[in-house]
Amino acid sequence: MTSLSKENSKELPPRLELEIDEQIARITFNNPAARNAMTWPMYEQLKSICDDIAINSQIRVAIFRGAGDKAFVSGSDIEQFVGLQENEAYEVAVDQIFHSLQHLPIPTIALIEGLAVGSGLLMATACDFRISTPDARFGIPVARTLGNCLSVSNLSWIAAHLGIPTVKKMLLTAELLKAPELLASGYLYQIATSEEITQAAEELARKMANLAPITQKASKLTLARLIENNLPDCTTLMRETYNSADFKEGVNAFLTGRPPQWRGK
Repeated sequence: MTSLSKENSKELPPRLELEIDEQIARITFNNPAARNAMTWPMYEQLKSICDDIAINSQIRVAIFRGAGDKAFVSGSDIEQFVGLQENEAYEVAVDQIFHSLQHLPIPTIALIEGLAVGSGLLMATACDFRISTPDARFGIPVARTLGNCLSVSNLSWIAAHLGIPTVKKMLLTAELLKAPELLASGYLYQIATSEEITQAAEELARKMANLAPITQKASKLTLARLIENNLPDCTTLMRETYNSADFKEGVNAFLTGRPPQWRGK
């Protein structure tokens, strides 16, 4: 087994950890003090890891999980949005990172305990299969928190996996959905207890590692291209949202711990 780091996690900044054990790569989002919120260096590290895995023919399956049991990923580190210029460019940059995860040529599994919200939901959906604990919750509550929006690519991706009615429920009501509801819809592959979830993910990984890799690659990448085919240009909508006074209010309110005052401007 190879590991990205063996140092004490309490002494290191927020990061991703990579372990490779024979045919399986295990990636951990490690920022438990902030429920594994993603900093920009963590996003860049995710892309680097995905790009490396994509060209490693020895790796047959990748498992993604969050450190601790409170969250898979709880979103982006909000400090990154303070004073941000050309805000829609942030979504474009994140799109490129998610694209690397969505287009990994091997099967991927998201192991989810606690929250998978915001970019956490997007990354879980970028994986091929999701296994969660019964109490896991999922959503993109930006209409309640920051007042930002998703790129057309990410919206298309989650709509293809969750269905438009569920995505509208997440985005327009800011509700967090519970695991049993998403198991019934097929979004979740399996629900397992916190004691059983690691073994459940390992069993699925071993099963897929023994199947035809070229068939798996062709199947998942063809589906990815179908989802992304003929996406419209929605730059003006992203620009309007990210350059709005409401978005600035959402960021400031979040960081100061008060409810935002939305004005539709």
